[in-house]
Amino acid sequence: MKVDVKIKLIVIFLILVGSIYLMMTKSPKLGLDLQGGVSITLKVDVDKVIKDQYLNLAKDIEKKLKGENIDILSYKIENESLKIVLLDPTKVDKAKEIIKKEFPQVVLDTFDGGLSVKFADWELNRIKTNTIKQAVETLRNRIDQFGTLSANIAQKGKDRVLVEIPGVIDIERAKAIIGKTAQLELKEVVDSAFSKEELLQKYPNGLPDDLEILEGQEEVVNGQKVKEWFLVKKTPIITGAMLKDARTALDQAGNPAVNFELTSEGAEIFGEATQKMIGKRLAIVLDGKVMSAPVIRSRITSSGQITGRFTTEEANDLAVVLRAGALPAPVSIVEESVVGPTLGKESIDKTLMAGIVSFVLVGVFMIFRYALSGFIAIIALMFNLMLLWVTMLLFDITLTLPGIAGIILNIGMGVDGNVIIFERIKEELHNGKTLRVALEEGFKRGFAAIFDSHVTVIIAALALLEFGNPPLKGFAATLSIGTFINLFTAVFLTKMLLDLTIGGKKYFKYAI
Repeated sequence: MKVDVKIKLIVIFLILVGSIYLMMTKSPKLGLDLQGGVSITLKVDVDKVIKDQYLNLAKDIEKKLKGENIDILSYKIENESLKIVLLDPTKVDKAKEIIKKEFPQVVLDTFDGGLSVKFADWELNRIKTNTIKQAVETLRNRIDQFGTLSANIAQKGKDRVLVEIPGVIDIERAKAIIGKTAQLELKEVVDSAFSKEELLQKYPNGLPDDLEILEGQEEVVNGQKVKEWFLVKKTPIITGAMLKDARTALDQAGNPAVNFELTSEGAEIFGEATQKMIGKRLAIVLDGKVMSAPVIRSRITSSGQITGRFTTEEANDLAVVLRAGALPAPVSIVEESVVGPTLGKESIDKTLMAGIVSFVLVGVFMIFRYALSGFIAIIALMFNLMLLWVTMLLFDITLTLPGIAGIILNIGMGVDGNVIIFERIKEELHNGKTLRVALEEGFKRGFAAIFDSHVTVIIAALALLEFGNPPLKGFAATLSIGTFINLFTAVFLTKMLLDLTIGGKKYFKYAI
């Protein structure tokens, strides 16, 4: 036996042993359609983000104009633009020049005594795109910390996100984690009462622009349910953006709570604010609702605690979403579906049967048409399927129903290259060449056609991976991997096996 053939056999043996070991020690990740789970489509409130951006813009403009001795009388968001009224209408032109220079992302117009400020189209598109991207990343971080593997999270349309979580048992808990905005804010309490109306009575002309009323949690006092309402400063002292960590803990009464730790920047800001607030109440606000409002007894810097009527599970989930970060905008569930594990098992059984039938039929055809060479092609195909499976295990590729369809399609494509080569060999034999020469010429002439056809399939599959929806991506993943592996098995492995069995003979009746 030649040295190069021995080396090839050793390589094949090592690949085989490694593949068998990996298949015995690792299980595949199954997609939603195979093991069951939940599919949820969320609508992201992009309009609220744009509104918030306008409010932030108004504060920045107010600060910049104030530095130039131009005071703003009032501002409001109207007709998708920011309407700014100046205290001195004669300074409109000067204010316009300043805003145009300092804020290139806006388009300006004037009206009597004020300015109309709108985000440029490119800036609006940037805000919308970033909002959806941030929502996808935040949801992915949450689900990773939730402990669910193989989740699929992707943008769907302009303002929606698709979340598919295989194997979820507690669906309501998953929905609560996914749908919670988790916007943490610490705000100074100005006043409080046990009804919203009582607070509003003190402001007959309406609340000042820098204040807002927030709802507290319902509590039981002397056997009666009561709810406190809080008048707080609208601008938070710090937000969840300055959160470094969040962990479950117990409060002073032994009830579940969440301890949080701030970044160095947040700790510095919080320390300065609480130093001035000693004796006052601090509202810990989560998604617009006051969870607790303790009295500041001393300067607080790097940490705090969120208390409430949490169960242990609720405290754990709140810590998860706080660590993962707040969603950039509120989300609402617009569509949800649950796939049971029974349906997934039926899908696996049916597709496995389809795969077995297709493999048997292809095998019978190849042996009938190409005799011993056809049998060798089937051995190479089995090696192809094994390497495809091992590659998916190695790179943690999730197996889906369309992915299995790609594997089954690969059964037919796996012998397609051998068919081209075998036909070339037959042509050489008909021209009077010996079997040895016919094998060499057949593989040499057939490789170019095989390479071109496989490369075009891989290009199409990669395009599906990049631009297709999740089901198409599952199909494209197995198809592209199988096609790439087939270049190895159809040429390298098949030729080596043919060399070992019939390559040394001049003529062999059942060779092909």
